[in-house]
Amino acid sequence: MTPRELVSKWVELFNQGSIEGLVNLYANDAVNHQVVTDPLRGRGEIRRMFVVEFGRAKMTCVVEQIFEDGEWAILEWSDPTGLRGCGFFHVQRDQIVFQRGYFDQLSFFRLQGIPIPDKYLGT
Repeated sequence: MTPRELVSKWVELFNQGSIEGLVNLYANDAVNHQVVTDPLRGRGEIRRMFVVEFGRAKMTCVVEQIFEDGEWAILEWSDPTGLRGCGFFHVQRDQIVFQRGYFDQLSFFRLQGIPIPDKYLGT
């Protein structure tokens, strides 16, 4: 599977809210670093992030663009509330080994009607 194909699958599973499907796209020792939190290491921490996020918000990823360069795919996205962001996915052997995401966490909370927590997920 190319990085572009894998990220397209990731978007499909994300929009289905399929936590286990998403987690299975990551290598066992993958790192997921959403820049609004500390890096998460391994499938267990990544699963926990998806459980928390899908538990507190209805999220939809609308693909604006997917770019591919070697082992990397870059996802530029929006959602129906107007939030925008991008994600960088390093793919090796058909699994995500590293992901970094950029979006405005405070806008996410505001647009979802979520109170701003005392502590973010990664701290």
